[in-house]
Amino acid sequence: MTDLMHLLATLVNNKGEIQIPGLMDLVAPVTEEEKSLYGNIAFTMDNLYESLGSKTSIFDNKEQTLMARWRYPSLSVHGVEGAFSSGGAKTVIPAKVTGKFSIRTVPNMEPKQVDELVYKHIDAQTKKLDTNNKIDCKLMHAGKWWVASPKHWNFSAAQKATEKVWNVTPDFTREGGSIPVTLTFEQATGKNVLLLPMGSSTDAAHSINEKLDKKNYIQGTKLLGAYLHYVAEEPME
Repeated sequence: MTDLMHLLATLVNNKGEIQIPGLMDLVAPVTEEEKSLYGNIAFTMDNLYESLGSKTSIFDNKEQTLMARWRYPSLSVHGVEGAFSSGGAKTVIPAKVTGKFSIRTVPNMEPKQVDELVYKHIDAQTKKLDTNNKIDCKLMHAGKWWVASPKHWNFSAAQKATEKVWNVTPDFTREGGSIPVTLTFEQATGKNVLLLPMGSSTDAAHSINEKLDKKNYIQGTKLLGAYLHYVAEEPME
């Protein structure tokens, strides 16, 4: 357990900065055009504090917070298997433990390069421990990042549809979700792919009591119809 805690602590610091050498070098640099997109996003730090129930965010301003959530990679430590984790004062010494962590990849981080850097880091840190324990690092699953340009006519049609149905100008956002079929569709069809959300931020997607409000369902059908209408009007290049 001591060795595992040490290894997990070498992956990322308490400011969210990934400590694996070479990993951040893979990330596409921020352009001035991209920087200009964050100012008009309808988001405030109070939105984040309310959802967290505290003010324990790493950054205290909108731009850095959104860029950390959307355009930079993140490394999260998720838990430990094999140790006693229930309440009480029970003191079980485990014979084997498994630590889990994940890395959200962004442009231009290729999975193979990321894997190589992670394995190299774990191997180097293991040798420093000078331990008699056997340590094995395995990849459970991986998916390639995906991003599309909001300047494409497909996104223009979606914006018009959103404005028609919801009477608001939509924000074009980048989220750290895992929807691998998005890239599969793009590669299989050779066409621009759009993710057009219908739910709300309170839907608790993939969580307990996941929901979709009736209003969102009804408005969502209107949104899809309006989107198809405006797609037909767009000059496709």
